[in-house]
Amino acid sequence: MKIDLTDTTASKINKALVKGRRAIGTPAVGMVLTLVIVTDEENAYDALRAANDASREHPSRTLVVIKRVSRSPRDRAKARLDAEVRVGADAGTGETVVLRLYGEVADHAQSVVLPLLLPDAPVVVWWPVNAPTDPASDPLGALAQRRVTDTYSAEQPVRELVSRADAYTPGDTDLSWTRITPWRSMLAAALDQVTCEVTEVEVEGEEFNPSCELLAMWLADRLDVPVRRLPSKGPGLTSVRMESTCGPIVLDRPDGSLATLSIQGQPDRAVALKRRETSELIAEELRRLDPDDTYASALRYGVDRLGDGAKAPAAEEPADAGESEAPSDAGESEAPAAPKRKSAAKKTAPARKAAAE
Repeated sequence: MKIDLTDTTASKINKALVKGRRAIGTPAVGMVLTLVIVTDEENAYDALRAANDASREHPSRTLVVIKRVSRSPRDRAKARLDAEVRVGADAGTGETVVLRLYGEVADHAQSVVLPLLLPDAPVVVWWPVNAPTDPASDPLGALAQRRVTDTYSAEQPVRELVSRADAYTPGDTDLSWTRITPWRSMLAAALDQVTCEVTEVEVEGEEFNPSCELLAMWLADRLDVPVRRLPSKGPGLTSVRMESTCGPIVLDRPDGSLATLSIQGQPDRAVALKRRETSELIAEELRRLDPDDTYASALRYGVDRLGDGAKAPAAEEPADAGESEAPSDAGESEAPAAPKRKSAAKKTAPARKAAAE
């Protein structure tokens, strides 16, 4: 069921939600959270479809905030709120309200969203594109317990990781981090099968894919060993090679679907590592609303501390004296040597603990 409201208010939208629930015979509210999606008109359809698919696992009230920018000065001066209320089959297993904000209302989106939040339910804000540099200080982000961004959608994905680290607040997370959950689990499980110490690591993946950088930073942070970031043709992450005192441990995925796990002295094993849809990533993020300390630790490790076997781009600007060069968008800057280990290489326990978290 769909109800269109033009030049409306938050009060009228709430009344339309009640009317829609009664019309389909479900007057009770059985949703577990409010998901606020802040996007533009171009990406609204894909984001809403992903949220509806995720609602099968997490019934929620989904508020889609679209800020419309009018070209005409007269239209920009006129404040207006249009809404589309969806309940029943048109809204997955929850409720959906598509909000289009015009004029000055677009500058005060939090005032529109606040009356529509479910009472006593957690709030998650998701920016599929054009996320603010500091999500926690954004007026909409301040309403949420969990703030989801996607560094991959940024114009300069790898450099965006640096901004995310500087502005990190507990509750922030990134779908680029969520994409590597199966990789982290598989690598930790592989280390569970050996009693060796890892001495160095190589991570291969697409040049402009921040998930590759995050996986490399996680391994460097947890294992405290030199990690090199190497480019490949993709798709996405393609290979992780860990050198250990017992021989190499390799997880190779050349086609984006099926991977091969190779451990010295053991037969090779095929592993399903299919690239996941956005709906699966959002569903995973909605399973936990507490701060992700493992993500924070990996993010703060710093992409510039990764060893890199690629040649630095010619257009890259030099860094300050005595410091390493800033990473390029592709993560291929000529970074300094990998950081010295504080002590002997850690064994497998930290990786197991990180995967469990």
